[in-house]
Amino acid sequence: MRAASRVFSGLGTTIFTTMSALASEHGAINLGQGFPDDEGPDDIRAVAAKAIIDGPNQYPPMMGMSELRRAVAAANNRFYGLDIDWQSETMVTSGATEALADCLIGLLNPGDEAILIEPAYDSYRPIIEAVGAKVVTVALEPPHWSLPLQALEAAFSDRTKLILLNTPMNPTGKVFSRAELDAIAALMIRHDAYAVCDEVYEHLVFSGAAHIPLMTLPGMRERCLRIGSAGKTFSLTGWRIGYITGPANLMAPVAKTHQFVTFTTPPPLQLAIAWGLEQDDAYFAQLASSLQAKRDRLAKGLADAGLDVLPTDGTYFISADFRSLGFNGTDDEFCREITVKAKVSAIPVSAFYADPAQAPQHLARFCFCKQDAVLDDASARLKAYAKGQGG
Repeated sequence: MRAASRVFSGLGTTIFTTMSALASEHGAINLGQGFPDDEGPDDIRAVAAKAIIDGPNQYPPMMGMSELRRAVAAANNRFYGLDIDWQSETMVTSGATEALADCLIGLLNPGDEAILIEPAYDSYRPIIEAVGAKVVTVALEPPHWSLPLQALEAAFSDRTKLILLNTPMNPTGKVFSRAELDAIAALMIRHDAYAVCDEVYEHLVFSGAAHIPLMTLPGMRERCLRIGSAGKTFSLTGWRIGYITGPANLMAPVAKTHQFVTFTTPPPLQLAIAWGLEQDDAYFAQLASSLQAKRDRLAKGLADAGLDVLPTDGTYFISADFRSLGFNGTDDEFCREITVKAKVSAIPVSAFYADPAQAPQHLARFCFCKQDAVLDDASARLKAYAKGQGG
């Protein structure tokens, strides 16, 4: 029999699936996968329920419902001062992962190079490689995850087609600074490159940090595709609604890709998200403040258990250095051990690198978008585990 795709056939079971299965087997609190443990806002769900009854429920326009595309354009202007033509510069997708695939497939050709900043979300690399493009990586250094500018400059070449920028960043919780964005923009202009900007956590920013879309910088408006996520903004991850904003000439091939991937996204859910994006600033401020409180709650719990907690300015995630507990194994071994012994599951940060052997081996990523009681229980379990280890 002929071989299937080398890229996808060669992939193992994701670390998220592995750790979730292990957590289920041992009755552990799962702080590995990044999704809230409630059902999302009642009012937005009520709008969706009414729209399911009232319709439409047949194929919507391929580019997305006009109500949602207008709302996406308006949100770009409201939050970032971007003047967006909703008809030619926005598109709705079935989740941000589909949006990523559409952008990467629509822009890349075999032999092109795409720059990834590691640690990186695990879907990026296989999509790029499946197109026949080459991944070039630049690694951030813990604990502050600063961008090494010399390494970044060395990663760019005449073969660079694009850089994939994730800010706020999973798994680090890093929010890229204006100076770092300026450096990226200058290299993009010098090498005539594009950027695919994964900004799904754009509204989940804490501690006075500010999310600055790369698209807002001088010379970047025509070079960036910006991806947002209703799942993250409205704590409705199962709805799988993403959206892309970008210049018309880049949106055209991306839209053609979308046409042959999913084609459409459920119209009642689109209408509900359009309604949600039109809510006043208090909604978005409350979302950030509530998650900041959860971050602080889990950070204190991890610190009380004896872990060294790294700073995080955004997303759902916080990382901790477990060497302070006297554990001398790898991060994968640590995450498996606490799942079995402490009954708390986390994700090894090395899983976000192409070559785990070249990654830091002493960090675990915990998800804090959970009920307060769940976070407190997890913290207590970790503290008991640490005490049992003599920490």
